[in-house]
Amino acid sequence: MIEAARSFLYLTTFYLEYDLYGIAMLKALQAAQARGVAVTLLIDSFGQRLGGVLMTEEHRAFLEREFGILRAAGGVVQFYEPPRLAQRLLGGGHHIKIQVSDAGEAIYGSGNITKSSFEGWNEYAVALRGPAVVSLLESVEALGVRVLPEHLQQIRHTSAGKKGDIELEYWFYNPNRGQGFLGPLFWHGQNTLTEKMIALVATARRSISLTSFYFKPTRRLMKAVLRAAHRGVRVEVFHSHRNALSSTDLAWIAAATGYKRLLKAGVQVYENRHGEHSKIVLVDEECVAFGSYNFEDAAHDRLAEAMLMTRDRRAVIPAVGIFAELRGHPDNERVTLHSLHELPLTERIRIARYGRFKWWL
Repeated sequence: MIEAARSFLYLTTFYLEYDLYGIAMLKALQAAQARGVAVTLLIDSFGQRLGGVLMTEEHRAFLEREFGILRAAGGVVQFYEPPRLAQRLLGGGHHIKIQVSDAGEAIYGSGNITKSSFEGWNEYAVALRGPAVVSLLESVEALGVRVLPEHLQQIRHTSAGKKGDIELEYWFYNPNRGQGFLGPLFWHGQNTLTEKMIALVATARRSISLTSFYFKPTRRLMKAVLRAAHRGVRVEVFHSHRNALSSTDLAWIAAATGYKRLLKAGVQVYENRHGEHSKIVLVDEECVAFGSYNFEDAAHDRLAEAMLMTRDRRAVIPAVGIFAELRGHPDNERVTLHSLHELPLTERIRIARYGRFKWWL
């Protein structure tokens, strides 16, 4: 898409790494800018700092030089930061991955610009045309990016009078807007995206299949999943193994605190040894939602997130196939009450000790 762009391109990501994918992406953006394409790159400031822990100081400096080259050519490299100090200190940011070009096309999905996303973890993305692209570009603008009016007008003109082949609902919410000076601390506002997810889970009559990086949802969403299981809905969760994130296992610890409740309710839990980073929710094999929203507290009260939802069979059937593949894939290890009891004592102590800090993890 970048190589085909002729007048403008907007790209948002949570994190861009110094590796063959990050470098290739930056070189492509620089080349596009050099031939006259107006390039805008939005990276989350917290996400880049978090990912930067995995990089050497030399690699971080290299990325800064590459960003500088893009800026010097006239491109925009912007780092998203929420307005409140408390939000910035507590990991507030944006987690949305969107790429839009002048062709009226968009790529929208779960992956960051890293080797982990392209070669390690499971990810899910879609290519879009039509009215949905307008919504995506408006989201980029809502994140504080200056979208030139003529670019938005061109996308609207491209989509004008066209009804999408697949009818989609677009859910977007940024909790950083409207919070007080304490940011997410003691915030009891309503996240409309979380509410949409709860409502979607509540519609399930037969089955819910879902993926998340680590399954540690905010309290109300966890309760909705448990209620579905208690009323006889077959619920299955696919997320990452504790070894999938090399830098720390604290996210897995936070997820493991909910295992007993889930398993006792009859929820089937699978851990992917290489990492499950997609965000897909399939309900009754009739409705599917996908995007950036992880089942975690941060997605509710710290990070701007977005999901697309549809009941169109052309989108539902591929999701059904994905879950069929996940069930049979050897990377996915089933978690049981017996396997929990077999965890080393040190692991069980850590789960008990750190589980109370799930919100922070």
